[in-house]
Amino acid sequence: MKIAFIDDWTASAAEHVKAHQLAASHDIQIFTDHLKGPALIERLMPFDIICIMRERTLFDAGLIGSLPNLRALVTNGMNNAAIDLAACRAHNIIVSGSVSPGHATAELAMTLIGAMARNIVPNHMGMLNGGWQSGAGRDLRGATLGVLGLGRLGAALAQFGKAYGMNIVAWSQNLTQEAAAEKDVTYLPKEDFFAQADFISIHLKLSPRVTGLVGAQEFSLMKPTASIVNTSRAPIIDEDALINALINGEIAGAAIDVYGTEPLPAEHPLRKVPNLLLSPHIGYVTNETMAVFYRDSLACLDAIIKGEPIRLLT
Repeated sequence: MKIAFIDDWTASAAEHVKAHQLAASHDIQIFTDHLKGPALIERLMPFDIICIMRERTLFDAGLIGSLPNLRALVTNGMNNAAIDLAACRAHNIIVSGSVSPGHATAELAMTLIGAMARNIVPNHMGMLNGGWQSGAGRDLRGATLGVLGLGRLGAALAQFGKAYGMNIVAWSQNLTQEAAAEKDVTYLPKEDFFAQADFISIHLKLSPRVTGLVGAQEFSLMKPTASIVNTSRAPIIDEDALINALINGEIAGAAIDVYGTEPLPAEHPLRKVPNLLLSPHIGYVTNETMAVFYRDSLACLDAIIKGEPIRLLT
């Protein structure tokens, strides 16, 4: 059986794969780079099973139809918007997924909030250039943290914020006052939510309903001293509106971990926007999370090879 692990950007797969019995009995290749188009098709053509890191490579109907040997996909996490599940079903391709711990993303969101509050990056750059203090930061204690989406990750972030002594408010299209109260969080209507929060962090699943949810109107409601964090999905924020809000000083800052095109092109406009803290989609990229991903991916592989697939997405 020919098996590929692709988009292993942090070279995390090798130690897990080498220690597994599959390594001795099957042809396994690990790829740490990222390809698109004809080069990707050529690379993947020989493989029976492909293990993919969630949403790094788009497996649309065109790619799936170009891989006649493909029998199964194994993805990290049980949700992967980059896989055309209907095309997989049409080609009788099994799709299995791993457990996704998730807490690492909430931890990153809190880290980015702290970095913006204390001007960590400008102060760091100033130190590297021979300088010293670069402006005063602000307290998190007493500040209002707005959680946009109070699911598993949003609720985790709310708890982190409480530990700092922040006031926690939440809103989403389906959130109710009762559901927020169950998590000891104050529900606010949309306009009040954007107007009152000092920091807003997005924790929503991507769907057509939330695409472009945060745009020019929402930025106009925010305080000029407020900042926003997105570790969720790029299309939830209108990118052009974000750029304009930062350039025009409508908001104080933003921290972004997710992008419409990944890896982010070297000349992308976001790389030149003021008061924007960029991280390269590292929300789930921790040693502990990768260990879970690859442990479960190898278990999925075992099950598929035995003809008893587990954790099916199709």
